[in-house]
Amino acid sequence: MFENLSERLERSFKILKGQGRITEINVAETLKDVRKALLDADVNYKVAKQFTDEVKNKAIGAQVLTAVRPQEMMVKIVHDELTTLMGGESVDINTKGNPAIILMSGLQGSGKTTFSSKLANFLKQKKGKNPLLVACDVYRPAAIEQLKVLGEQINVPVYANLDCKNPIDIAKEALAEAKRKACDVIIVDTAGRLAIDEAMMNEIASLKETLKPQETLFVVDAMTGQDAVNTAKEFNDRLNFDGVILTKLDGDTRGGAALSIRSVVNKPIKFVGRGEKMEDFDVFHPSRMADRILGMGDIVTLVEKAQDQYNEEEARKLQKKIAKNQFDFNDFLDQIGQIKKMGSIKDLVSMMPGVNKAMKNVDIDDNAFKSIEAIIQSMTPAERSNPALLNTSRRNRIAKGSGTNISEVNSLIKRFEEMRKMMQMVSKNKGKLPKMPGMPRFK
Repeated sequence: MFENLSERLERSFKILKGQGRITEINVAETLKDVRKALLDADVNYKVAKQFTDEVKNKAIGAQVLTAVRPQEMMVKIVHDELTTLMGGESVDINTKGNPAIILMSGLQGSGKTTFSSKLANFLKQKKGKNPLLVACDVYRPAAIEQLKVLGEQINVPVYANLDCKNPIDIAKEALAEAKRKACDVIIVDTAGRLAIDEAMMNEIASLKETLKPQETLFVVDAMTGQDAVNTAKEFNDRLNFDGVILTKLDGDTRGGAALSIRSVVNKPIKFVGRGEKMEDFDVFHPSRMADRILGMGDIVTLVEKAQDQYNEEEARKLQKKIAKNQFDFNDFLDQIGQIKKMGSIKDLVSMMPGVNKAMKNVDIDDNAFKSIEAIIQSMTPAERSNPALLNTSRRNRIAKGSGTNISEVNSLIKRFEEMRKMMQMVSKNKGKLPKMPGMPRFK
């Protein structure tokens, strides 16, 4: 997401490169390019014009410090305005209530059902809540079944009544079920249509009136660009929802919806979804998104994702094993699992400042670990714990069992041994890289 916009903005800022100061002329030239870049990213025309007008006013009146180049000053101003455009600060979800009711709305195919499950998982894991998912899409049996499967996957109960075709009655029954099961949050997955129609809007409006939810959230597919913004406006006019969920940000989207929707409906973007995994879910932070748009990465979110997988006690045990050169393939497999839980590899790379640009033409496959996992899982427990056992005959057996070839198995074992030696040397040097032959040691 935003890759093309990031490149276009970077080219726009180069107009100011080498300039001694910001002037009305060079700002106008830069912002002409910026406006084009925003429109190409499918940003609403009025939003793009208002945005560049605001940047121009602040740039012309800015006092450029001697130590700051005009190009850097313009990047700072654009960053601040992008942050403001997308809402300024993150907005938390309201879960006060006994139980709190969250009503999901949106068109069919926007990702409501998947996101309802992601939200339930987030509230359970991060907020300590006991959620109940409610299947109120009475028109699509597949949606009900999907919610049940996802609920089982995250160990969250799902209430459904296949014999009832009235979503309001189902929601009332679910409320009683939540009280019986001591669930403190109800997430109601509603029906969608391929396009807005009166029947759908009346149904979701009746549900809201009956349930009086703490949160009504509008789920929108970011890949639909300006159509997403127009749909959000129509839903908001009828429902007066509390926040927006942007899904499919991992797709081939130009990002216009993320930049326009807050300004058009005056409601915050609360969460974003990427991919199908339950962990592919983020709180929306306007400043961090502005960082990513301007190619600065998002190191804060990356660290947060890593911390979610960090276990202090396990880390201490692992450190002891590394120091004794006992790090084995079981540990390696565990580390791969933790990386995978953080999200898609491509998304993680995009959060690293400068790395996303350097690797923009590199195909990063989320299945990159599959062959490694297959090789390790084809080893016996003894072989995983003691890699020294891996002689030629064992390696041939592992290659056949994992569907790989002997050269792949040899390569993995070689790289593993090299990594293990390096980790032990770093451990002995208390975190410092070991001195290599002919190389000075850096402090």
